[in-house]
Amino acid sequence: MRKIKTLKMWIEKCAEVEAAVGEVEVGFDFVKEGVLTEEELDDLYADALDKIEKLELRNMLRREEDKLSAIMKINSGAGGTESQDWASMLMRMYLRWCEKHGYKTAIQHMVDGDEAGIKSVTIGIEGDFAYGYLKSENGVHRLVRVSPYNAQGKRMTSFASVFVSPMVDDTIEIVLDPARISWDTFRSGGAGGQNVNKVESGVRVRYQYKDPYTGEEEEILVENTETRDQPKNRENALRNLKSILYNKELEHRREEQRKIEDSKKKIEWGSQIRSYVFDDRRVKDHRTNYQTSNVGAVMDGDIDNFIKAYLMEFSTD
Repeated sequence: MRKIKTLKMWIEKCAEVEAAVGEVEVGFDFVKEGVLTEEELDDLYADALDKIEKLELRNMLRREEDKLSAIMKINSGAGGTESQDWASMLMRMYLRWCEKHGYKTAIQHMVDGDEAGIKSVTIGIEGDFAYGYLKSENGVHRLVRVSPYNAQGKRMTSFASVFVSPMVDDTIEIVLDPARISWDTFRSGGAGGQNVNKVESGVRVRYQYKDPYTGEEEEILVENTETRDQPKNRENALRNLKSILYNKELEHRREEQRKIEDSKKKIEWGSQIRSYVFDDRRVKDHRTNYQTSNVGAVMDGDIDNFIKAYLMEFSTD
């Protein structure tokens, strides 16, 4: 049924494009006959171009994992309150983008900042192709502005990292070794009534992961305080853990491809993918060189053009 749904979508979208292009072709004759104005023909052309570009963009999302929902984690960098505030601004930006595109979001775990902002947050984003679009946001995001938290009004630079992984569903089999799993429970902090303060509903799962390719071992830590129901939080934490393991497998599969795509920046601290310079009214993506002066719109979730530029340049078969 899922395959049928996908094929039906492609057939319908291609038919829409064909019809829109046909209207433009006929429109030229109508303009000559005086039936259609040049302005109306321009509108038909813009509509056809928009449909073609949207279909072309969707064609860039052909990987198996692109169609899945996503889990996004945002971490503030060094810099205290300033970087924690920047992390909260990024969270708001992505939540607004999700709202505009009809994606369902849930804050799965959040650690508040010391004075303002957040230290980290994990967001579940449910909907078709959420991962395919948001994978372009993986990396370090750099903010340059006059800090409201600095008494001297100095211009400061802050960093926050964004990590997006696909949310696994029932069609993907991930095997967890029970012997490598351990659980902790804790009281969920923050607002939420007496139950939150008395019941250890928050869960923390630790998984001793061994890389099947290199043999290296690491501890994967996942926390979940999404609900007041501990069993439900356990279920959510396991799902997030499976998503992380699935993403690791995908990274191994792409390793050879990444060696070839040397134009891509590595996802590591200090090699920012995008800079947000508030004073100069400029947001620039360093991978695609796409930039805009409408900083306010970007911070309100208008990041479609950045996503499109990335997918059009770096997506492959």
